[in-house]
Amino acid sequence: MAAAGGLCALLCLALAGGGAALGKRSPVKVLSDGMWRELLQGEWMVEFYAPWCPACQNLQPEWEKFAEWGEDLEVNIAKVDVTEQPGLSGRFIITALPTIYHCKDGEFRRYQGARTKTDFINFISDQEWKSIEPVSSWFGPSSFLMSSMSALFQLSMWIRHCHGYLTENVGMPVWGSYAVFALATLFSGLILGLVMVFLADCICPSKRHRPPQYPYSRKLAPESAQLLKKLDEEQEADEEDISDDETEGKEVSDRNSSPNAVRQRPVNPAATTDKS
Repeated sequence: MAAAGGLCALLCLALAGGGAALGKRSPVKVLSDGMWRELLQGEWMVEFYAPWCPACQNLQPEWEKFAEWGEDLEVNIAKVDVTEQPGLSGRFIITALPTIYHCKDGEFRRYQGARTKTDFINFISDQEWKSIEPVSSWFGPSSFLMSSMSALFQLSMWIRHCHGYLTENVGMPVWGSYAVFALATLFSGLILGLVMVFLADCICPSKRHRPPQYPYSRKLAPESAQLLKKLDEEQEADEEDISDDETEGKEVSDRNSSPNAVRQRPVNPAATTDKS
């Protein structure tokens, strides 16, 4: 009985220890698509992995040990499952697994060193990340380009889930699911085209529907015509006055020149002799 009681006690202790080990919370934080803005504040080391990746599985023990030093190093240790969080993998353009990024106050640098606990600790404690050029702001996770890429990745994952739902739960054949997506693509393209045409017509209306640039031109047209007519009459009157002045000046000059012509007429000497 004593031996049986001791065996039961040992079994209970083993189960309690195993339960405590299983209940121990991992120091590695798990990030999702909606938590990416947390990376813009503080210092982070983030691992992008996939459960089926052998290299990622080999890295997990070292990453867990490194995370135990996170509080002492004042750095957040996190990981992202690219199969479940396509938005984050799209923001960082993950093309290889595992991929590790260092994030500090909105600057992002890709870690490409050795993947051991000691190397990770030295990378943070010795500030080796300062020797790495940060990612350009054009291609940073918070840029418009990468936000669009994240939305595209999320859309692709949503289409994948819809395809699985139609084929597995609804029982639709694969070709039927493809036909549904093809029709949805054509319909969405038609709607987008109509919206673009409407916006273009509102921003740059055609000449046929373009409003008149001078709304008061019809009201001012008679007044403008009368003003132009008056100006023409005044101009004609001025020209007549100028012509009259020129005519009078010419007559006066002719009168002044005629006596001079008489005075300067030469005297015939033969006529003078006959008179004498």
